[in-house]
Amino acid sequence: MTQVVVNMTMSLDGFTAGRNVGVTSPLGEGAENLHDWITNTGGSDGPNADGQAVQEMFTTTGAFVMGRRTFDVGIDLWGNDGAFGMPCFVVTQRAKETLTKGPTTFTFVTDGVDQAVKEATTVAAGKNVCVMGGADIAQQCLRAGLVDQLRIHLAPILIGAGSRLFDHPELTRLDLERTGVANGPIATHLAFRLVRPKDR
Repeated sequence: MTQVVVNMTMSLDGFTAGRNVGVTSPLGEGAENLHDWITNTGGSDGPNADGQAVQEMFTTTGAFVMGRRTFDVGIDLWGNDGAFGMPCFVVTQRAKETLTKGPTTFTFVTDGVDQAVKEATTVAAGKNVCVMGGADIAQQCLRAGLVDQLRIHLAPILIGAGSRLFDHPELTRLDLERTGVANGPIATHLAFRLVRPKDR
């Protein structure tokens, strides 16, 4: 059964990106090393905990949901194959024709996160829908009650200012059950299930 999973990397002081995110600074000021764990995945002995987190995200995901800013700053970095290798749905207010890069398709959804998640679920073929950025899109999904799992990849850096994942009063009322923790050589990986009122 398809579940909606928010996958976000966060600094120790709670930021998912620094200030002034743009094409020349995709993660913002002071956040250049935020995603170092994604490339430090292990060696000949197999994947470490960081690598296992990357593998799990891709093997369990059937479609991605992201915001327009994430797409705009990332598309030139993702290469000719689009990096994701599966359908991606971009939440935006600016309509754009579907973009295909190798096995990756980027569909631009102008009807909000609910519609993007719905379309992603339709094509995920029973796998999960991964909400991967930015913080505002993840917040919208959490506030709308669309999320089943929350996975936080805690990076050992301090950014000081920028975008926070939990920077909204409604999010303090989330009921979370921790389902996993793994310590990688760079990041600590935390997994939570969102507890619905009917699950109590």
